[in-house]
Amino acid sequence: MGRIQLKQVKKSFGDVTVIPPLDLTIEDGEFTVFVGPSGCGKSTLLRLIAGLEDTTDGVIEIDGKDATALPPAKRSLAMVFQSYALYPHMSVRKNIAFPMKMAGMDKAEQERRIASAAKALNLTDYLDRRPGQLSGGQRQRVAIGRAIVREPAAFLFDEPLSNLDAALRVGMRMEISELHKKLDTTMIYVTHDQVEAMTMADKIVVLQAGVIEQVGSPLELYRSPRNKFVAGFIGSPKMNFIEGPEAAKHDAQTIGIRPEHIEVSTSEGLWQGKVGVAEHLGSDTFIHVHGVPGCDPMTVRVGGEIPVHHGDTVFLNPNLDHLHRFDVEGLRIQ
Repeated sequence: MGRIQLKQVKKSFGDVTVIPPLDLTIEDGEFTVFVGPSGCGKSTLLRLIAGLEDTTDGVIEIDGKDATALPPAKRSLAMVFQSYALYPHMSVRKNIAFPMKMAGMDKAEQERRIASAAKALNLTDYLDRRPGQLSGGQRQRVAIGRAIVREPAAFLFDEPLSNLDAALRVGMRMEISELHKKLDTTMIYVTHDQVEAMTMADKIVVLQAGVIEQVGSPLELYRSPRNKFVAGFIGSPKMNFIEGPEAAKHDAQTIGIRPEHIEVSTSEGLWQGKVGVAEHLGSDTFIHVHGVPGCDPMTVRVGGEIPVHHGDTVFLNPNLDHLHRFDVEGLRIQ
């Protein structure tokens, strides 16, 4: 079991409050992602759950039991950091076994858990190698294996893929998602990368300045952001925001439209502009259009074969069924 509940949890450093009182429930077996810009408090919140930071106020419950004052070792949680923190002189087998050895676990049980974790992480053929003989992705899997053998109530991941190159990040993202399905254990994952959040999470928690802006499934946040901040943070490329007379026509301070909800024409449309940079990605092209009143530039997502060039005049037609409206405070207008 791995249900985690935060009740009016607050964190201050001296007179500075970095996490105002918040409530959050993470259900057993759920893959929850904390996402937000740098400095938003997501890693601090994770460390509070882990017990690596003391709470200033509030209660943290794990499986219905008050864990607020418990040390990290007593919380039945396993943490995987951005740094692999492996022992270079030890084999993969000994690195994975280390927490069990420190706990005085029976040797036969250690071997059983090592074999099981190695199989789940495709590390069986590497158990006798040292970390220096492994790739970055393999070393991260060893760090995850060291967490798995503890058989925790929940796994806590603090930006574990940040040190990997782009291709490895995509591969490890898939592997961690598959691992979650195999283990069916609660996972909390911290990242600043909203693509990671969208592709991995059952539930996303969007944070800004220590405040939870919205909690929901990836598609809930994508389709119905509760404010302009969430709308601009979730989605890649980000949502276009238009202000001024065009927004006023829709009784809003700001209107938003995603790049994929705009059609491009060479003859007529609601908005007109000139093509700036066009990013050709094969299946898609992202066109940055300048001169659209209230939004400069506007990003449009179109098919990869569109014949447009720098300086061309284009007309844009937004799908008004997918228009988002926000008031003067940036809150969504229903």
